[in-house]
Amino acid sequence: MLKSARTKEKDPEGRMPLAEHLRELRNRLLKSVLAICVVTIVAMFYYMDIAKFLMQPVLDAVGCGGVSLSDLSGKGSKGHDCAYFTVNGLLSPFTIMLKVSFTTGLVVATPIWLYQLWAFLAPGLHRNEKKYSLFFVGLGVPLFVCGAYFAYMILPTSAKVLIGFTPEGANNLLPLDDFLDLLARMIVVFGLAFELPLLLILLNFTGILTGRRMLGWWRAMIMGITVFGAIATPSTDPIGMFALAGPVVVLYFGAVGVSLLNDRRKARRRAADPDFGLSDDEASELDLTPEAVAAPSARPELTDGDDPGGTPRRNGYDDVT
Repeated sequence: MLKSARTKEKDPEGRMPLAEHLRELRNRLLKSVLAICVVTIVAMFYYMDIAKFLMQPVLDAVGCGGVSLSDLSGKGSKGHDCAYFTVNGLLSPFTIMLKVSFTTGLVVATPIWLYQLWAFLAPGLHRNEKKYSLFFVGLGVPLFVCGAYFAYMILPTSAKVLIGFTPEGANNLLPLDDFLDLLARMIVVFGLAFELPLLLILLNFTGILTGRRMLGWWRAMIMGITVFGAIATPSTDPIGMFALAGPVVVLYFGAVGVSLLNDRRKARRRAADPDFGLSDDEASELDLTPEAVAAPSARPELTDGDDPGGTPRRNGYDDVT
């Protein structure tokens, strides 16, 4: 059983000692890994169907069709350069099964490990920020899946372009385990890259970044996204680089538009209500302008008479105090 770090008592501000934070992090990681392992075990029973699903687009793009490997022409049934998937070694089929199953578990278990990430970060957020974390989980899953599917769809085009550089008379042998490694890395890279706009929107909704500031970064962001696409794309071809950079740039400008609209909404709400947007532990601004104090209309009555110097006294003192 995993002992939760917050079952004893909950601090209303989400504060915990360092040891409790580490225990909570351990529990969240174990739950995420357990979910991935469960889905991986289930995927093993459907390994053949999943492997065929992953290989089929590339086979349709660069497969040799009915041409035998003994035919050294290197051309497929349609006359273009083609490739053969190969499995090398006695243990390779078992290793391939593990890779296919693990990749499936990582993608299918995305809602669970994203929720565990939110559950670990949520106690440190203000009450008005926790709803944005739920928004992160709700949109983070479809964005990751869309990025993974986009990588799955772009890989056949990249393979067709790269196979086209094959010299005349040579055959292309694609080790299946290398292909699955490449596909898994592309799925993870594309999936995480598609989360960037959502992260920017969350930073805007929590008041850390403004839409105008993000818009001012558009040149640096386009350059950074392009460089990231060139470095992070495992296929190292220009098609994969621009296929990753293009959608992320479009999503970036979409995030900027949403942030600008949110800033305008906050400005209108703040003009109507000065306390709008304050968290539970923040106080509204105080009006420290000094106010004029009216002077007393008359001095208090004297009871002890006047002193020889002519200064009025009250109970032996020169003034009211």
